[in-house]
Amino acid sequence: MWGFLKRPVVVTADINLSLVALTGMGLLSRLWRLTYPRAVVFDEVYYGQYISFYMKQIFFLDDSGPPFGHMVLALGGYLGGFDGNFLWNRIGAEYSSNVPVWSLRLLPALAGALSVPMAYQIVLELHFSHCAAMGAALLMLIENALITQSRLMLLESVLIFFNLLAVLSYLKFFNCQKHSPFSLSWWFWLTLTGVACSCAVGIKYMGVFTYVLVLGVAAVHAWHLIGDQTLSNVGADVQCCMRPACMGQMRMSQGVCVFCHLLARAVALLVIPVVLYLLFFYVHLILVFRSGPHDQIMSSAFQASLEGGLARITQGQPLEVAFGSQVTLRNVFGKPVPCWLHSHQDTYPMIYENGRGSSHQQQVTCYPFKDVNNWWIVKDPRRHQLVVSSPPRPVRHGDMVQLVHGMTTRSLNTHDVAAPLSPHSQEVSCYIDYNISMPAQNLWRLEIVNRGSDTDVWKTILSEVRFVHVNTSAVLKLSGAHLPDWGYRQLEIVGEKLSRGYHGSTVWNVEEHRYGASQEQRERERELHSPAQVDVSRNLSFMARFSELQWRMLALRSDDSEHKYSSSPLEWVTLDTNIAYWLHPRTSAQIHLLGNIVIWVSGSLALAIYALLSLWYLLRRRRNVHDLPQDAWLRWVLAGALCAGGWAVNYVPFFLMEKTLFLYHYLPALTFQILLLPVVLQHISDHLCRSQLQRSVFSALVVAWYSSACHVSNTLRPLTYGDKSLSPHELKALRWKDSWDILIRKH
Repeated sequence: MWGFLKRPVVVTADINLSLVALTGMGLLSRLWRLTYPRAVVFDEVYYGQYISFYMKQIFFLDDSGPPFGHMVLALGGYLGGFDGNFLWNRIGAEYSSNVPVWSLRLLPALAGALSVPMAYQIVLELHFSHCAAMGAALLMLIENALITQSRLMLLESVLIFFNLLAVLSYLKFFNCQKHSPFSLSWWFWLTLTGVACSCAVGIKYMGVFTYVLVLGVAAVHAWHLIGDQTLSNVGADVQCCMRPACMGQMRMSQGVCVFCHLLARAVALLVIPVVLYLLFFYVHLILVFRSGPHDQIMSSAFQASLEGGLARITQGQPLEVAFGSQVTLRNVFGKPVPCWLHSHQDTYPMIYENGRGSSHQQQVTCYPFKDVNNWWIVKDPRRHQLVVSSPPRPVRHGDMVQLVHGMTTRSLNTHDVAAPLSPHSQEVSCYIDYNISMPAQNLWRLEIVNRGSDTDVWKTILSEVRFVHVNTSAVLKLSGAHLPDWGYRQLEIVGEKLSRGYHGSTVWNVEEHRYGASQEQRERERELHSPAQVDVSRNLSFMARFSELQWRMLALRSDDSEHKYSSSPLEWVTLDTNIAYWLHPRTSAQIHLLGNIVIWVSGSLALAIYALLSLWYLLRRRRNVHDLPQDAWLRWVLAGALCAGGWAVNYVPFFLMEKTLFLYHYLPALTFQILLLPVVLQHISDHLCRSQLQRSVFSALVVAWYSSACHVSNTLRPLTYGDKSLSPHELKALRWKDSWDILIRKH
């Protein structure tokens, strides 16, 4: 029983020393002097702000992508003990002593370093040689642009890591499919594929491109799987199952097996990524629960769910709006800026600059700041009182109301007079009785857009409402146009006669609310200036907050103005652009995002060769001429689908984007180009070089080419690490054409 104690316990392991060496070199190239420069470098000024928000648990909104990438960077700050106290306002600003620069840059550097051995593994899993795999890894190792990007507090290296992890995991799963389906390793790699795809999308929306690529390849393989007659174990017992009953059982077993395969793929590649994507937002909203500078972009309900800010203001507000309630009305659309229905003593000019006349009534605008003139009183048209009765009489969908401006006691009005900037719409004003033949038209019908039934009560923050003018059927709308100086550049409010559907510009919600108790005007004005105090919870569900946050992120437009270092996709391929990331304030040392021209041009050439060879093989196969064995052909096609396809899906969509683009947007596509390059080289050596002499000559050319790539990488090293002062002559080599001329002159 205790015999196992008589023998020593021995554990054996296979260690790929090449993989270990590549990992070590990747770590060295990315982690060496990681804290230099100890200054804000290019987009670190952008991401650093969000890290500080995480450290202080302040809500923020960023349209560049989901929150997972920001949380990865914030994790580095948390591990380094960063308290978030640093003013991220200037590129080149020196970091203070409380900023843990090493830990903030650590995770992107680790992601960049691990991408090197992953490139090696991917080429091996495509069943190409060890030399080809080493070639791909070495190119990833020495590519200057990848080194520069991974050594800073930026997200591209993390995105590339998860892109490569998704491809590697799928290849591992695909190869397990051939000999051990539904094994533990099969499930592990399939699940990891879905996790990596979700993480890639969670870093930046650009991750969707690689996710679509993996889904496309998986769909093609699943289609072939449906026709595979060897899936069922029953098929191995064919000699005893030739009877019709057994044949039917075999077909049924095969159908169940195919269904299980498809179900497993659907769960791992569709369900798991969606669940993880929601989880990223769930954790994000738990971490940033305090009010911050980006609150006003969100709805009133969302703002009220945050600690402080509007939540502090709205605590104690009655839930149901009643006749006599004092309210502020926020436009739901929030564009061009969030604003509130507003009025003041000034009137519209008698004659506009274009010669048109106005009603000369009191101006009604939309004002983008909190102000006492944003308060309105919901009045019952059948009564004179401006206070809430006891018990309160709630306002319901379809009720007629008058909106009385709190500070001037004039009623919201519209009539058949053209709006100042939107002549096809009606002017909206607060009615002044000039004793002329223009009676007040101040009755509005309340419509609750998000009502559950036609008897719903108008609720603070939660209800989204429209005001339809009873006399003209015009809808109260924010036009979005800025009034001239006579309107203090505030936003125009109009009565829209032809309103199709419920556009956000016609929808309003009550943000601040109290029950009015003072009938006398001076007492009411003091009442409007004083906040409510009673605590009432207004928590939104997670799905409601997620839906709004996701929509705002997709709809938010960042500043698309031209940048000094912006570039077009066509300039990326030829490397006819670079970005000056950092300049030393006292010496000429500097860091540039500048690629290795040998690698970039060779990658583009490899893509062209792959496309031409594939077209040639397809034409020949159409004529029933098979230049490649079937296994070599399938290997060639799969490599092209993942590598050439990965380049295409990560590059072509940028031609359709209307946003400011930079060279670093090309880096995910470049990594797939690098993977394809040694694949094409090995294919030429194995299948196009007919003799041993040709192979020897070709191998010598490949070695010389690798040597030139290493030489260029070393030449650009001062611009990659920024640790060396450059002479004026060396600075002229910033563009690759100048660099190429200098290299030619040296030799």
